[in-house]
Amino acid sequence: MPRRGLILQTRTHWLLFGLALLCSLVLFLYLLECAPQTDGNASLPGVIGENYGKEYYQALLQEQEEHYQTRATSLKRQIAQLKQELQEMSEKMRSLQERRNVGANGIGYQGNKEQAPSDLLEFLHSQIDKAEVSIGARLPSEYGVIPFESFTLMKVFQLEMGLTRHPEEKPVRKDKRDELVEVIEAGLEVINNPDEDDEQEDEDGPLGEKLIFNENDFIEGYYRTERDKGTQYELFFKKADLMEYRHVTLFRPFGPLMKVKSEMIDITRSIINIIVPLAERTEAFSQFMQNFRDVCIHQDKRIHLTVVYFGKEGLSEVKSILESVASCGHSLRVQIWPAILLESFN
Repeated sequence: MPRRGLILQTRTHWLLFGLALLCSLVLFLYLLECAPQTDGNASLPGVIGENYGKEYYQALLQEQEEHYQTRATSLKRQIAQLKQELQEMSEKMRSLQERRNVGANGIGYQGNKEQAPSDLLEFLHSQIDKAEVSIGARLPSEYGVIPFESFTLMKVFQLEMGLTRHPEEKPVRKDKRDELVEVIEAGLEVINNPDEDDEQEDEDGPLGEKLIFNENDFIEGYYRTERDKGTQYELFFKKADLMEYRHVTLFRPFGPLMKVKSEMIDITRSIINIIVPLAERTEAFSQFMQNFRDVCIHQDKRIHLTVVYFGKEGLSEVKSILESVASCGHSLRVQIWPAILLESFN
């Protein structure tokens, strides 16, 4: 028994030795396959089996050098273009700053404050004081009232042709169009670059940047001309996402355009007054009240409706329509003026 155990142990040792030798042989063959070639005649990088000499590497270096030189030339050209654009932007900013620093009495489109004589400025200010801009004037009758003409970016509405014809001017004369474009640009200059005495605060946009108005924010304007003094302009601007208007008053006293007032109008607490003259036509009035409820009451409750009713026939039906609208739980401010009350004012 001890002899058989010794033989078994000897066989086990030889078996382990053989396995170790086999593993060493396999590892040695793997290293031979993975080892890099050290032969001096081995092929260089490139096409397999093709030899490269000194000329190849010189040509390769020259090609790389030409590529970098071309890249450097392109970068230098781009840097020169950026410097030129930066210089142009600096000149534009300097021009805007000079235009902004022009005297508070004039916008500066027609000249500089330093170039204008003091007596001319005094005359222009006297023209503003005489005009109906800041304060009203006593008129002998209603025929002395100078009406306003209204305009937008594309249209001009005038009253000279009367209400029997379409008041829209077609086409707008070139001189009038150029005048109104200049006025809108002046109003934008006043809003975007306010003076210290303007009654408006600087606001920031949604990303914290300065809020800038452009011609697309122009809503409507009014103007009228006093023959012996000048032209008054009332401009209204509004951003689509803001609940306020910007109102700018300008006056041209037959000379350079001059700023009179720039203020902010808060419409969050404004009340809209609607006056409806009515005589019979109760069905049309019922449809009007339905639209009034859907549009005015549901969306904006700051509405004051005044119905001026002529005659007595249908008055009770009109009252019932108004009461039905008010009974729906809406706070509606309504006044009904019969025609007999109007006669007492005449």
